[in-house]
Amino acid sequence: MQPAEKEDFIQSLKKVDYRIVIPVVIMSLLSHLSRAMRWKILLEPLNYFPKLKNVFAVTMVGYLANAAVPRLGELMKCTFLARYEKMKVDKLFGSIILERTFDFVCFLLFIAITVLIQLDTVGSYFKEKISSIAGGSARFSWINALLLLLTVAALLLFIRLILLRFPGNRIVQKIKGFLNGILQGFAAIAQLKQQKAFIAHTLFIWAMYLLQVYVGFNAMESTAHLGMSAACSVLTLATLAMIATPGGIGSFPIFVMQTLAIYLIPETQGKAFGWLLWGVNTGIVIVSGVLAILLLPYLNKKPKPSTATPST
Repeated sequence: MQPAEKEDFIQSLKKVDYRIVIPVVIMSLLSHLSRAMRWKILLEPLNYFPKLKNVFAVTMVGYLANAAVPRLGELMKCTFLARYEKMKVDKLFGSIILERTFDFVCFLLFIAITVLIQLDTVGSYFKEKISSIAGGSARFSWINALLLLLTVAALLLFIRLILLRFPGNRIVQKIKGFLNGILQGFAAIAQLKQQKAFIAHTLFIWAMYLLQVYVGFNAMESTAHLGMSAACSVLTLATLAMIATPGGIGSFPIFVMQTLAIYLIPETQGKAFGWLLWGVNTGIVIVSGVLAILLLPYLNKKPKPSTATPST
């Protein structure tokens, strides 16, 4: 930024009504808690009934790990929960894959709704952004998708041949057990007894995401007039930023700034709002994730056996 732009950026952050940050923080934490409760529901068909405090704690650990290395959080969540709740990592991993697949479908639906309600405003912009993230030209994207499918198919075929060729090998048996555990995790959704609760939590999570942006608009004078349609656009592009880079670092404020530019918000103020939103959510993840790592051993500390002499 040029000196004048930097000054405008700094002044925009100084004029933020930080009282508005409080409900944004509360909604963010509620969305994380709801996600933990939804995962707990998903584990019930596997005959796993973990404590909610542990599920919530490992969820925050997962967010913290994902902020550093993409997809590391999923592995960390499964590893930590398996350790403290005496579960199998493979089944947990299967449920995580299923949850992420479900979230991706929900995200695609949210994109479609966002574009449909304001087609003239953001239609072409969304198409351009998604195309650039997917890999440029449509042809190149289709080639990438085809190569990915062929690679996955070849890998599955190779694994199948190994399993058939060396059925008694100890390593092969472990791989087979892990794959079976993942399949059991996938099958869990069909056996959900609380399907309505699962859907309700999903809707609540996305509602909290959307309201964070909508309420956050009121923290800055330049964005206070924006409505729910603009919040949908910002949320959609912000989610794409989280996919593009670990924790959305670097890309999140830029994507938000470019989205707000569609609604005639000056770049420096749009960038300031992006940094504000990203900073609040990243701060929550860092603080909650570190606290979770520190508290998990304490929360699962086994009581010492009583050494008192029985009375006669």
